[in-house]
Amino acid sequence: MMREIADLGFSHVELSHGVRITLIPGVLKALSEGFIGISTTHNFCPLPTGITRAAPNLYEPSSKDNRERDQWVRQTKRSIDFAAQVKARVLVCHLGSVRFFFFNPAETLRAYGDRHPKQTIPDDPRYRAALAKATAKLRKQMPAYWENMQASVTAVLEHAQAKGVRLGFENREKLEELPFDDEFLTLLDALPAGSPTGYWHDTGHAQIKQRMGVIDHAAHLSRYAPRLLGFHLHDVDAEGHDHQPIGDGTIDFEMISRFWRPEHVLVLEFSPRLTPDDVLRSKAKVDALLAKMR
Repeated sequence: MMREIADLGFSHVELSHGVRITLIPGVLKALSEGFIGISTTHNFCPLPTGITRAAPNLYEPSSKDNRERDQWVRQTKRSIDFAAQVKARVLVCHLGSVRFFFFNPAETLRAYGDRHPKQTIPDDPRYRAALAKATAKLRKQMPAYWENMQASVTAVLEHAQAKGVRLGFENREKLEELPFDDEFLTLLDALPAGSPTGYWHDTGHAQIKQRMGVIDHAAHLSRYAPRLLGFHLHDVDAEGHDHQPIGDGTIDFEMISRFWRPEHVLVLEFSPRLTPDDVLRSKAKVDALLAKMR
């Protein structure tokens, strides 16, 4: 796996939340041979023992279940240890969600879109009303989950600081996931001064939220630019499918590139269905955008 990525012209990889514990000896062997490095890892990495599928939300820091939150803290510290071992700069993290026993308003909104495929979303007034209603219900339910999430994050900060690993809090594609898109600064500013944390921008997730009428992609990036640690780069096609080749979809990567800085980590995050040629075409487009900045 590592050799194939290096042979495509990459100097570093992100180890994602699908890396099984049985793959770690090969990863460490690749690092010892020196032909590739690790830029970032994604919580949980490696996967907890016995888990063999990608599972970034296996445990949520926002959960009302004390045992689940304890597991999130324990497994996140374990992921921080591994990130430090492989000299990764950032551990990308999901931060949970607002849950409903019945009638999740986010699911209701998604069902509305499925029932009205010919409406111009997000411009349709009835859709805007449904979005406002769903958002209000989510915000009303949020405080307890937010408090749990904030406490869980605080519980791992000292460990991350000691290990020299920064935590990148990723924007999410689902309406019920935390932090809500306008709340990242609320979280970051509430953490202790000097905390090893920042914002991690996923271009596909942001574009999906723009399609939903939740954010303006460019304005969102502008707001969080001072706290950016890095990017997951992938495109979104006309049907709303993400993890597509760069330039094949609807995202304005010229706009995205205006926010790139030398200290940022840029990660191509693709569907496994893509071909090596898709990856190489995407890399070439990113390289061309970087060349314009020099």
